[in-house]
Amino acid sequence: MVRMSYSGGGIMTPSQDSEATPSRTKDREDVALAARGDVRAFARLYGAHSARIFNLARRMTSSDSAVDITQDIFLRAWEKLGTFRGESAFGTWLHRLAINVILARRSTLRNEQRRISDEEGIMETLPARPGRSDLGLDFERAMERLPEGAKAVFVLYDVEGFQHEEIGEMLGISSGTSKAQLHRARMILRRHLTR
Repeated sequence: MVRMSYSGGGIMTPSQDSEATPSRTKDREDVALAARGDVRAFARLYGAHSARIFNLARRMTSSDSAVDITQDIFLRAWEKLGTFRGESAFGTWLHRLAINVILARRSTLRNEQRRISDEEGIMETLPARPGRSDLGLDFERAMERLPEGAKAVFVLYDVEGFQHEEIGEMLGISSGTSKAQLHRARMILRRHLTR
């Protein structure tokens, strides 16, 4: 399992760990302690959930910004811990919070960057399909080049397992638009990966 660990300067970075997924009971105890300011309890929550959040951030954004976004998500979680009511698992609450932070970050980045609008032009800038050993890297490159809307829906539906109605609520689009964006993402990826 990929985990986040402290490195120099107080920054947390991904590391490998085989520790099992935390129990809800332990999470509840740590959430209660962290909400009262216990930094060690929050560090345990971070350690238990950072891999999943990092992987979500990496899938929905570029690999380069995933560590920073993961930090932002946990900073926001620390600030909003008092609003966690315990009606769902902490991991579920954190996942929703992460999606909101990621979507806000992507919106900001979209306004700062010049976007290429022609999806065919996007895919043509990628190199031809390499040998089988590079398929994962090829897929990552193709994912990074997907239009933002299609990428978000693809990750939320095919990777995270949300339904189109839930995705529509999260992204502020209709379920029909979610379905269309998913189809668009799959077609673009298929075209690129079958070259």
